[in-house]
Amino acid sequence: MARSVLVINSGSSSIKYALYHLGRVASCIFQGSVEGIGTSKSSISHKSISTAQDLKIMGKCIGDHEAGLKKVMDLLQQPQNVCAVGHRVVHGGEQFSKPTHITQEVKKAIERAVPLAPLHNPANLEGIRVAEELFHCPHVAVFDTAFHSTIPRPSYTYGIPWKLYEELGVRRYGFHGTSYQFLLGEASRALGRPALELNLIAFHLGAGASMCAIKHGQSIDTSMGMTPLEGLVMATRSGDVDPAIWPFLAAHRSMGLAEIDALLNKESGIYGLCGDKDMKEVVQAADSSDKHRLALEVYVHRIRKYLGAYMVDLEGKVDALVFSGGVGERSAKIRSMVCERLEAFGIQVDEEKNGKSLREIHKDGSRIKVLVIPTDEQLCIAQQTREVLESLEAPVREKSGG
Repeated sequence: MARSVLVINSGSSSIKYALYHLGRVASCIFQGSVEGIGTSKSSISHKSISTAQDLKIMGKCIGDHEAGLKKVMDLLQQPQNVCAVGHRVVHGGEQFSKPTHITQEVKKAIERAVPLAPLHNPANLEGIRVAEELFHCPHVAVFDTAFHSTIPRPSYTYGIPWKLYEELGVRRYGFHGTSYQFLLGEASRALGRPALELNLIAFHLGAGASMCAIKHGQSIDTSMGMTPLEGLVMATRSGDVDPAIWPFLAAHRSMGLAEIDALLNKESGIYGLCGDKDMKEVVQAADSSDKHRLALEVYVHRIRKYLGAYMVDLEGKVDALVFSGGVGERSAKIRSMVCERLEAFGIQVDEEKNGKSLREIHKDGSRIKVLVIPTDEQLCIAQQTREVLESLEAPVREKSGG
């Protein structure tokens, strides 16, 4: 009987899912999403990869995550073949440095990390709870923060009273770790070298954006911090700002903490600067609109600032820049602006290759390679879930003499 892994990314009002067949290489069979859970505008989008058929179900209220996952079960055709379920969990705190078989203790640890990710971890836990009732097989947590567990203390420590770290866990954690794990593996294949030999600077540029310095296959620094707000300018997030802006706004605009938090997370970034948050539209309008041009320049300036810092972190010994995420994969203009005038650092982009969005866009003589690699976090979760499943099954096989 063919075995498969179900990947679940449970949000506050959505469930993204994908089913992977466990052959020699994991291959996607179905993928889709349940949106608008708990509203009258619930919808399901379901795509069969093999037949390229899309199914869209609109306008039927899906009351909760249990109802949503039951709809997913109906679409899977053979749910009994699911031998493991991999769950994306945003925050693992300091406890988890790798994908982990979910037990009661693991769920308690995820719950303890809720204050660090109040919008995400409760939804992740709800997805786990419901899926455990529907799928009686091993469940695995794959943490966004796990890849960054190797960041050294000087990189993750803030210059604030030490007791805030000891008592509340206030430190840099970093996110998009599953994406960076996948990109490292793909870069290893592209460059024909073991992952543990590689020094990379990776760009996950999407609505949420971050960068990561990878030394000998391990994260040593990343732009997002205790929350995904820190770092690069994003679609609606400000990225790095002077923290004194908070009391300044409170004093001069009579804004409360909730209003300021909403301002920095939902009303800032590219959107706050020019009124658009789609980078494709920003790039197109930059020639005719001063606000859009400024937004584009601010966006790229922040990326280049982190690029310079990570070049120093890696002592100039960089094998490749890796662009990914919706913007990083699709915008030749952004890639060109980021790499402009960096020949002295060994970075030379071939604009003809870049315009064609090829996998390798560097010039033949470029000391540092420049790669464009589409990320696939769901596949990475499936692969890591498979590894945990195999580790659970190995003692059973040994005991039975298999």
